[in-house]
Amino acid sequence: MPVMLSQAERPPATRVGAAAWREAAQAASRRAHQLTERCGREAVTMWQPKDSTLDPHLAPHLGRAAYVQPWRFRVEMLRSGGTVEKPPPGEGVTLWRSKMKPPAWHARLPLPLHRDARAQRTAELVYAHARGARLTAARLGRAQSQINAQLRLLLRQRQATDRRLAQVRKGLLVNRQSVKLRGYRPKCEKIPDKADSMLTWEKDELKAMKRKMEEDMEKSEALLKALAACRDSLGFYCQERLQAVELMNQPLDKVLEQAGRHSWVDISRPPTPRTQGQKTPPTDPIGIYTPECAAVLSEAKQLLMESKDTLAEMAKNELDIRGQQQQISDRVCSTLSQKMRETLELKERLNMTLGLMRGTIHQCTKFNQEMYVTRGLIKGPLLASHLEAREKLNRPLVRMYQKHVGTQLPEAALLAQ
Repeated sequence: MPVMLSQAERPPATRVGAAAWREAAQAASRRAHQLTERCGREAVTMWQPKDSTLDPHLAPHLGRAAYVQPWRFRVEMLRSGGTVEKPPPGEGVTLWRSKMKPPAWHARLPLPLHRDARAQRTAELVYAHARGARLTAARLGRAQSQINAQLRLLLRQRQATDRRLAQVRKGLLVNRQSVKLRGYRPKCEKIPDKADSMLTWEKDELKAMKRKMEEDMEKSEALLKALAACRDSLGFYCQERLQAVELMNQPLDKVLEQAGRHSWVDISRPPTPRTQGQKTPPTDPIGIYTPECAAVLSEAKQLLMESKDTLAEMAKNELDIRGQQQQISDRVCSTLSQKMRETLELKERLNMTLGLMRGTIHQCTKFNQEMYVTRGLIKGPLLASHLEAREKLNRPLVRMYQKHVGTQLPEAALLAQ
């Protein structure tokens, strides 16, 4: 009778599939069988204690009887000849009606009551975690808003300081141009005076102001970078905490008000020794208030106090420099104006003196000419050529005929003869 071989029992010569493919399929099948057997063993072990493993060589009822035998009451003889049944020693539940004392049941699977209690406890823990995460997120968000407001104030103060620094630099440029213009004076007027010393003093003062304001700008720039980094860290940790409370509709500001901690509402306020509201939870690496959150809140508080001091100092320096620069400008302008008035006064005096001198020179020249004429008149004519005949040309006859001396006039004819 022919024997039919199954698909798995065919000789290798008659197989079409590859050997590697066949071995991989068989290995997967073996792993599935082993996993099924393991799940069965673990399920059975889960429902019974470890010491309840029965001997496979005994019948089930004999094995159960041997397993329950230590639980039964023991019969002891009394001195009077009677007997008494006592439960076995050790922990367990005494069943007087059944005359048994089984040990305490240590089940790996929780009972329904335990499951409900565990679920309730888990829900309480989750709710407490959500409340703590919401409170921590509220603190982080409030700190972020305060840091952001401080950033805006610092930027506004930097703009004011930058404008004042531009005015100081403009003052230095004007001072340099003034010194350069005063270098074009005549050599006799280049004697050093109070105006030159005032310009030198103004230059030194403006340079000191410039250095001070540049230091303030550098300090505020470093503080601005630190505040921006702290704000980003606060925002990151706040968003990380808000993932657990995104379904809770209570606003974060209300949470901070209910907490009753003024130092949480305003991080710049120092905490009171006697806490009236909620206490700050201890740091927990796996909890809601991690050491990173505590560190970033402490850094935010420190940066906020430092930025407030820096803002006050920058505002005071800017106000002082504005007043000082105005005083310096007024003193220099008054000095230069006084020098200009003195110069104009001297110029007017010199112009008056020049006019008087010109009048004197004119009078002297006129007197010299008059003296020369008088000397000539006193000496009289020395030669015949000095004698001159002058004719009046305003007669009617001259006006009628000609305007110059000619032969037609009788005087001219006489002179010609």
